[in-house]
Amino acid sequence: MCRNIRVLHNFAPPSTPEEIHAAALQYVRKVSGLRAPTKTDAAAFEKAVNEVAEVTARLLEALPTRGDARTREREAERARQNWMTRVVKMGKG
Repeated sequence: MCRNIRVLHNFAPPSTPEEIHAAALQYVRKVSGLRAPTKTDAAAFEKAVNEVAEVTARLLEALPTRGDARTREREAERARQNWMTRVVKMGKG
């Protein structure tokens, strides 16, 4: 999976349509191997992004919540801590 695609399930407040669309865009870019489609591929590319976003939104609505909801602040702090851990490990390597 692409590292830029983030977990969207069980957030407080819930993931926004923009976040869902951004994840769908990253997924379609990864699968297609295209960062930006050509003019001939643009319609198919955008259709795929929209369909993936729609399916993702339905999935997120259907999944039950388990445990405490995630917060964006807590996830950002976790990412910073993981990054620092990697930096320290690379420095010792």
